Amino acid sequence: MSIPGDPNPHNPYAQPQPSPYGPPPAQPNATPPAQQNPYAQQPPQSPPAPPQPPSVPPQGPGGGYGYPVAGAPVGAPGVPGVSAAPGAPGGTGGRGAAGWLWAIGGAVAASAIWGSLLFATGGFSSEPSPDLAGYAYTSDLCAATSMTPFENAHFKAKASTGSSSKDANPQHSGAQQTSLDTMWCNVSLEQDSASTSAADYSSNWLYSAATLHKKTDPAPEFADNYRSYEKQETSVGYKVESVSGIGDEAYLVTRNDESSSSSSGSYVILGVRDGWMTYQSTWSSYASGSSASKQPTSSEVATMLKTSATETLKRLRSSGSR
Repeated sequence: MSIPGDPNPHNPYAQPQPSPYGPPPAQPNATPPAQQNPYAQQPPQSPPAPPQPPSVPPQGPGGGYGYPVAGAPVGAPGVPGVSAAPGAPGGTGGRGAAGWLWAIGGAVAASAIWGSLLFATGGFSSEPSPDLAGYAYTSDLCAATSMTPFENAHFKAKASTGSSSKDANPQHSGAQQTSLDTMWCNVSLEQDSASTSAADYSSNWLYSAATLHKKTDPAPEFADNYRSYEKQETSVGYKVESVSGIGDEAYLVTRNDESSSSSSGSYVILGVRDGWMTYQSTWSSYASGSSASKQPTSSEVATMLKTSATETLKRLRSSGSR
């Protein structure tokens, strides 16, 4: 649509749109023109020419809750963003801007209230909730460790060699911290028929450790931690097996080195994860070639570790709730 007086008849936005409310009122104290304008007034016998309809229907305050009319050109009256100046033809006199400010202010106020509630209730907290699976901390893991499988295999704890705590057997310790609760137990074992001869030497150790992870889920790294034994490029090889029936996941690590004719021994690790609790028991044994005592095989040790872990974890979980 072309507009009279437009130097570009194909540009519908070059001149302001006619106001549906008629021409603007005359400015006060304006100097009268030197010559009568034949268009200022119509002859009495002719009624005033009706104003041309606007190309865009006028909008009420706020431009219809702030949404532009479909198909309305940018800059047209009632279209937010590039609306006409207050007092100009087709302008809203600031009513549209007030509507927008009211809507934005209400949304901001509602968001602030909702955000305050989320902060107060921890809704915005990025820290995950730890799943400790009902396990509880104990300062003496040795007291909770089941020794029955080892006793049935004719092993017992060696007598303490001194009165100080460093000479005690078994030994235990633990610590409660912000991110972790840790506890461990170390027991030196001997067979019932062990010889006291210096040439008949044997050593058997059982080391257990439990960790309650309170800030980080150990699940993503747990399996790789034990699978890494198989990837070690050393003279000692390891076999890693998945174990079912204990916790959420468990792995058995067995050393595959060939024992020499003068000595024998075994090294077996059992790792268990149940929720955000991790548990590991390690068996390490060595016997000289002249020893009369018969050392258990790696398979027998694995059975003892699994039986002990099942009972030990049950005891650690008895004082908690999932």
